[in-house]
Amino acid sequence: MSNTIKLAVSLIFKHKNQVFYIKRQNYLHHFPGYIAFPGGKVNKEDGDFPENLMAAAYREAQEELGINISSSIEQGNMTKGRRIAIATTPDFNPYRFETHFILFETKTKMRFKVDQNEFSESGWVDPYDIIRKFNSGECLLVPPVKDIYEKLSERYSFAEVENYDLIPVNKIPSVESIKNLIQIMPLSNTLPPADRTNCFLIGDQSKILVDPSPRDTEEYRSLLDCIQNYKIDKIILTHHHGDHHQHAPELARHLKLPIYLSQDTKNRLENKHGSDYLYDCEVITISEGDILGKWIGQEIKAFEIPGHDEGHIGLAPTNMNWFIVGDLFQGIGTVVVGGDEGDMGKYFKSLQKVIELSPACVIPSHGIALGGTKILEKTLEHRILREKQVLELYQKNPDLEYILKTIYFDI
Repeated sequence: MSNTIKLAVSLIFKHKNQVFYIKRQNYLHHFPGYIAFPGGKVNKEDGDFPENLMAAAYREAQEELGINISSSIEQGNMTKGRRIAIATTPDFNPYRFETHFILFETKTKMRFKVDQNEFSESGWVDPYDIIRKFNSGECLLVPPVKDIYEKLSERYSFAEVENYDLIPVNKIPSVESIKNLIQIMPLSNTLPPADRTNCFLIGDQSKILVDPSPRDTEEYRSLLDCIQNYKIDKIILTHHHGDHHQHAPELARHLKLPIYLSQDTKNRLENKHGSDYLYDCEVITISEGDILGKWIGQEIKAFEIPGHDEGHIGLAPTNMNWFIVGDLFQGIGTVVVGGDEGDMGKYFKSLQKVIELSPACVIPSHGIALGGTKILEKTLEHRILREKQVLELYQKNPDLEYILKTIYFDI
C-alpha cells in the first residue's frame, strides 16, 4: 500500500447561510460520486508550503469555476481566504491527500462557470440540505466533509483550524460514507496489494454484520471492541473465501448470532474446513431475492452474483441507493477468477446484472464506496478485451506460456 500523501485544497464559498457544493463525476479516479467542495491537488508550480495552498486555491478556482479570486477580493466581492480545517486520508485508501479547507465569504451568490468534466452537480445550497440528503441515504460524504457541512449548517464560527487527522491508536479504522452503513476495515489474510477486508454494519436500530474476517486473535478482539455497542441480529457471509469468514463462526458463537450464507458457500466451507467448522452455529441459507434486513426503511435483499465464486451473494436495498458487490471488483488490486469456484462467463453476467440494476453507488470488499457503476463497466470492458486477446493469440499459438508472456509482459 502506498503511503504517498499529496497536498490538496478544498474551496468553501459561503454567502450568508448558503455554501457552494459540488458532486464529483462518477468516472473520476478519486472519490467518484461524492458530495464535496471545489478544489484539487497542489502542484509544484504553486510554490512552497504554506504559500502554495492559497496559490493552488486561486488556480483551482480559475480552472474549475472560472473566477479570479484576486480580482474578486480587490473589488470587495469576497473576503480573503482563511484555512478552517485540515484532513489527511487514512492509510487504508490507496489515494491519500492532506487536504486544507479554505473558506471564502462572498458578498453575493456568485455565478460560477463550472467544469462539467469534474462535477455532475453544483450550486448554492443551505448546508443543512446536504446533511438531510446524507441522513436519508441519498449521497456519499467522506467524514471530514460531512462534519464541515454539519458545522456550517449550525453556523459554526471555525475560530480555530479543525484537525481531522487524529485516528485512535490500535483501533480498527471505520468510515460511514453512507448513512447507517458503516464500513469497518480489520486487517485480514487477503491477497496483496490489499491487506484489509471490509466488514459492514448495516441497518437502522438492528444491524446486520457482513463478512467479519479479522486475520488473527488480536484483530478479532479489536473487532469485538469496535462493534460492542451495536445491536446486531445476524452475520452474513458473501462467499467462502477465507478473507471473508475467518473467525466468523467464533464470533457467531460468542454473540449468539445466526450465520446467513448461500448453500454453495455452506457446502464449500464444510468441504474445506470440515463439517464441524460451523458447529453450534445457527446456519440459514439464502438465495436471490431473500430479505435480510432494513436500511432507512428499505428492505435489504440478496442478489446472486457468481463468477468470482459460485456462491457469491451481493446485498442492496430496494431503492438501489447502494450495492455491496463483494469481490465483483476491487478498489485495491484485481479480482481473481479461477479454481473450481470461478467462471468467467458467469462473472461477465454478474457484472452486467449489477450494471443494469444501476445502483447509485457500488461498494467492494476491498476499497471504498464508488459512485455509479462506471468501475463495473470499465471492469467488464477490460475483461472482454482480455478475452479477445487470449482468443486471438490462442488461434496463433495455443501455448499458454506464450499467451501469458505476450499479454502480461510487464508483470
